[in-house]
Parts: sequence; structure tokens; C-alpha cells
Amino acid sequence: MKQNKYDDTLFFNAYEQMPRSTEGLKAAGEWHILQTLLPDLKDKDVLDLGCGFGWHCRYAREQNAHTVIGVDISEKMLQRARELTNDSGISYQQLPIEDIHFADQQFDVIISSLAFHYIESFEVICRKVYRALKLGGSFVFSVEHPIFTACSKQDWYYDDHGNRLHWPVDYYQTEGRRETSFLNNDVIKYHRTVATYMNAVIEAGFQINAVKESTPSDEMLQAIAEMRDELRRPMFLMIAAEKR
Repeated sequence: MKQNKYDDTLFFNAYEQMPRSTEGLKAAGEWHILQTLLPDLKDKDVLDLGCGFGWHCRYAREQNAHTVIGVDISEKMLQRARELTNDSGISYQQLPIEDIHFADQQFDVIISSLAFHYIESFEVICRKVYRALKLGGSFVFSVEHPIFTACSKQDWYYDDHGNRLHWPVDYYQTEGRRETSFLNNDVIKYHRTVATYMNAVIEAGFQINAVKESTPSDEMLQAIAEMRDELRRPMFLMIAAEKR
């Protein structure tokens, strides 16, 4: 059963209040890094897997991408994406990422932001992405960092006064399903090690060009006091690869 929490009304209502939902890419803590991993998008055909509200789709067109397709499992997410989009060069398709079947060598760039840790079959997705990319095409994605997903609790250890002591890492090598909480809702995520993410990309046929771990931008560090704790452990992992 493919997970679609975002069409649950209570969950969606909570998600749409998040800063990255209301303010877009500038409020996404990892965007200043992920943006640097993207290739030149001018005249490129782009696919966004797990496109959500379509922020990355619209960014690609702002960079003069030729066409952009955004894929998401959630009807509510795509409804909002369409409301925010006034561009015939962008189209949206409702289907699970696991079910994508595009033509061989259809795209120049395939991106995904914070979606693959909800998917059990990452290796299969990598192979599908490889087939759908043109030779020399780029595969750029972000996921929750394995340090973040290793423990189901996904929270700090606190002292008796509520101060954050440290971030727990346990069962790191035990990959697979994690039943955790996000926006006060039960969700299922899939934990993988950094090595598994990288090796799945390599074994699909890609050359990895960059691996990045998130740190807050200087602007966020200055504006949001709690962001300093994001220097204590990475929350996101980002990989840029090329079809060779």
C-alpha cells in the first residue's frame, strides 16, 4: 500500500502551515545547498518526483527550462500546485513515484525533494530514473539524513529542564521501515544508510558528482535562534549524479 498522508485533511492542514509551504523555497532550510547541485536548466526537459506544491517546478521554468512535469501521489498537493501555477510549460500528474513509467531518455534533469525516504523501493526508482534520463542527464535529490531517520523517535534527548542534550543515533545499520511521527501524525518512513543511498545510485549506472549534508544558511542562523542546533547534526542528505 503506497502511503498518501497528504490527502488526510488534518495532516494536510498542518503541512500547509509550515514555512516551506507558505513561503516556498526561501524557507526550505536545505534549498541554498540543493540549488547549487542543479545543472543549468535552460531549455531542459525536467521531471520533479514528489513535487508537492510545485515550488521546484516553477523554479525550473524561471530558469528557462523547456518543459517540466511534476509527479505527486496527493490530490490535495497537486490541487494547490495548480492553483499556484500559471504556466503551460508545467504539467502535473497524480501517481505514486513507484508507478512512474516515462519514455526512455525523455528528460534532461530529474529532481526529487524529500520524498524518497517515504518509499520502500529506492533501488527500483533509481533504475527507472536512469532509463528516463538522456545520456549526460542529471539526477539530483534530497532525503532526510540517515542520522535523522535511524531512530523512530526522530527527536532530541532533553534534560529535566527541556534543554537539548544530544541527537540519538541507534540501529543505524538496521535498515527498513520506521513508524514515526510528523506534524503530530503517524507516518511510515524507510531508513537507509548513507552507503545504501550512494551505492543504489552507482549500481543503477550513475556517476555521483556531489554529496552534501545540510547546514543552515547564514541568514537562517541569524534570523532563527533554534537553527544553531542544526549545526549539531545534519537533517538532510543531498546527492547529485549524472547518467554516463
